[in-house]
Amino acid sequence: MSDSEQNGSSQNTEEQAEVQAERAEPAEQRAPTLEDKLAEAQAEAARTREQLLRTAADFDNFRKRSRREVEEAQRRGRESILKDLLPVFDNLERAASHAEGAPDVKSVAEGVRIVAKQFVDTLDRMGIKRIPAVGKPFDPSVHEAIQQIESTEHPAGVVIAEVQPGYILGDYLIRAAMVVVSKGSPGGESSTSEAN
Repeated sequence: MSDSEQNGSSQNTEEQAEVQAERAEPAEQRAPTLEDKLAEAQAEAARTREQLLRTAADFDNFRKRSRREVEEAQRRGRESILKDLLPVFDNLERAASHAEGAPDVKSVAEGVRIVAKQFVDTLDRMGIKRIPAVGKPFDPSVHEAIQQIESTEHPAGVVIAEVQPGYILGDYLIRAAMVVVSKGSPGGESSTSEAN
């Protein structure tokens, strides 16, 4: 065989070896070893653990931030209410100090009535309303009956006196009104249940 033929056949042999090597590599890639699978699973577990730790840290930060925001909103709400009520308190103090030296009780009473109206107006601006009671039918969702008495003037189940006013803020009951409820006329049948 000549040199050119030997070179040609050795090139053929080398090319065949390269082709076989190329065919062998994809076969190895298609069938990973157990070590490869284990390393891949460990890497995935490490990524998942890292992601879980980040999520837990984010949630903890969110919880702390939310708590701070709620506390701040409550503080601002109390501050706002106090700013609205302080002028009423100031006027009440002025009325009390004026009452000590006032020769006329009527002027003191008028001053207290003015302060009480200012207080009611302030509550109204805040959205706090007084619950109507006297002359209204007893409503256990907003009234608390502390007594029932017989009355010839009022039918059974009607509020005849208010002992302590009740207040609502929108649909939220702040305090129920403490009331006295009529049983109706003496000897008549009562249509309301006994008071608590």
